[in-house]
Amino acid sequence: MSVLNQVLLHPKQRIGADFDAWRANRGGEGLLSALGEEGAGLIAMIRDAGLRGLGGSGYPTYRKWEYLASQSDTSDKYLIVNGNEDEPGTFKDRLLLAETPHQVIEGAAICALACNINHIVFYINPEQEAALDSMGAAVAQWQGSDLYSDLVERLGRPLELRVMASSGHYIGGEETAAIESVEGKFPFPRHKPPYPAESGVHGLPTLVNNTETLANVGHIVRNGVAWFQGLGLGAATGTKIYCLSGDVLKPGAYELPMGTPLQALVFDYGGGMLVGKKFKAVFTGGPSNTLLTPKDLDVALDFESVAERRSSLGTGAMIVVSEGTGIVKRVTEYVNFFADNSCGQCPACKTGTYYISRLLSRIDTGHGSRADLDTLVSLCQLLPGAGRCHLLDGAVKVVDSSLYHFRDEYDQAVEPIQ
Repeated sequence: MSVLNQVLLHPKQRIGADFDAWRANRGGEGLLSALGEEGAGLIAMIRDAGLRGLGGSGYPTYRKWEYLASQSDTSDKYLIVNGNEDEPGTFKDRLLLAETPHQVIEGAAICALACNINHIVFYINPEQEAALDSMGAAVAQWQGSDLYSDLVERLGRPLELRVMASSGHYIGGEETAAIESVEGKFPFPRHKPPYPAESGVHGLPTLVNNTETLANVGHIVRNGVAWFQGLGLGAATGTKIYCLSGDVLKPGAYELPMGTPLQALVFDYGGGMLVGKKFKAVFTGGPSNTLLTPKDLDVALDFESVAERRSSLGTGAMIVVSEGTGIVKRVTEYVNFFADNSCGQCPACKTGTYYISRLLSRIDTGHGSRADLDTLVSLCQLLPGAGRCHLLDGAVKVVDSSLYHFRDEYDQAVEPIQ
């Protein structure tokens, strides 16, 4: 069974900010075990378990921890628990923060032990009021608990736990933009290097981890590396919360073994397509990623397997599209979102997303020309890498993927060559 069915999101386990109920369900055992471990041992455990960044990057978690731990222990260190989550089709982090806040705090606490962190900031989208309220109540309970006092004693210095609302901007989820927000500034992404582990909040070593990533940490330390490895399918380890939406009968958040086939997610857990509809495509990892088509229904939903299909797992959001829905129209909606959410810091991003949005709108409404389509193709080749963060690349990626799989729909939408 998955972690979800045992601990995370099963209806009988949705204990919210009830600290005593969480403790009675073996909550905190991972932290108690971690208190007797050295930091290097905890990092090695995360490495051997194969835990990866579940906010979209898939970057090995231990590498970030290891880098931060290598920084001087004489200075303050920050951990930002990233719950900004604002992309269409993604809704896993808000569930974890609202329904199971204590396991998120426990994972962050173990991370603090491993890396000698003394400031933990829970950075949450302001539109997620239930998540903010639940985390606020949970942090207050932790600060009056034996777990917190034991943690502070083990660290040997005071530990700040702070819940803050993010700016609410989509771009605020980028790690350096989150650092700017924590400093009280507008969330403009920073140049890298220096990387956050070297110079983050107020110039101090900083680690930014996704909410779902940290929610796994306490379970790994409590149950062991082999247990976590055994949850995945094939070469994958652990579980993944897949956010399923679009033209399916049972949309929702499903925590399943990492590597669950797309076919199983859509047709077994999601109940299949809406009545009378056929599967056409799925936007993987939300609208800033790529498309898979019916020939890919057998793909295992893990980072490597999805990448082999010219796609990416991203956050694990799967937005299903049925036959009869125009891909150009859907892509236009998503690129409009990115154009509206560009922070304007990088001219290539601000003007590029706006121009792509205008081209797509003309093509989608039947007012586009062959020259517009040619320009769209050229921009997909020229713009990647021109911005400081992933927003521009995400907008281009979804357009490029749709052109690769559904070029015929674009050709049909433009005016014929004169």
